[in-house]
Amino acid sequence: MSPSTIVITGAAGRIGSMLRPRLARPGRRLRLLDVVPVPGLAAGRPAGDAPSGDPAEEPVTASVTDLAAMTAACAGADTVIHLGGIPTEDAWGPILDVNINGTYTVFEAARRAGVRRVVFASSNHAVGFVSRESFPVADDARPEPDTYYGVSKAAGEALAALYAARYGLEAVCVRILSCFDRPQSARMLATWLSPDDAGRLFEACVSAPAPGFRVIYGVSANTRGGWVSLDGARALGYQPRDNAEDYAAQLLDGGQPDPADPVFRYLGGEFTLPSRDAPIPPRQA
Repeated sequence: MSPSTIVITGAAGRIGSMLRPRLARPGRRLRLLDVVPVPGLAAGRPAGDAPSGDPAEEPVTASVTDLAAMTAACAGADTVIHLGGIPTEDAWGPILDVNINGTYTVFEAARRAGVRRVVFASSNHAVGFVSRESFPVADDARPEPDTYYGVSKAAGEALAALYAARYGLEAVCVRILSCFDRPQSARMLATWLSPDDAGRLFEACVSAPAPGFRVIYGVSANTRGGWVSLDGARALGYQPRDNAEDYAAQLLDGGQPDPADPVFRYLGGEFTLPSRDAPIPPRQA
């Protein structure tokens, strides 16, 4: 069943910007929420203000950490796609505030507003320390986060499971690998999720009948893929069409990736390296 109103948090970000045109449908409203203006749209109304007319895209200026604003933004919506948050590793304080407390706020706001389904943008970094020997990583693989960022995604999956079991909220957690306009490294020849495939995947997540709670992976049909299972995503109706191999000649320049390169050792790639250790807060005097 295709939802009529979808709230997208983090709508001004990279993936939110990709999804906007790809989720547009006749009769569907996209309620685009972010703390900054959404590119190409007029400044958003504060959450809770009545919109004028019935536009296909409705910008809302609010933070995912503001429960009252999020609850107002969810009013009348069928589905929430939760993309908002810090998109990479950071110190524990910001990760806790925005990614963990913010995700709780989104689920609680959805419950209070009577939203039917939440699609949570998780990450391969929730299982980043799974090694190559365990590829393809199963949909139900236990969390092995590689960073505080990965911990926040594992926590979001746990919140999704709680709200599904206790409150009957439908919750789909998408462990996204590398979603960019085009693959940017040799590693992404295996992990790339194209913008068009991202649109197909999230459309499947919002439209599949009665998914309950589940965790799936988001990746394209890459020749060098096979790092994660696509069984769960395909069960929702996702059919990837794009292939990072189209960019292989540009990225490899006649060579081949070095299998001994540490970024190929774990699913989390460079996030597992010491260089990605979170910053240490200064000591208090």
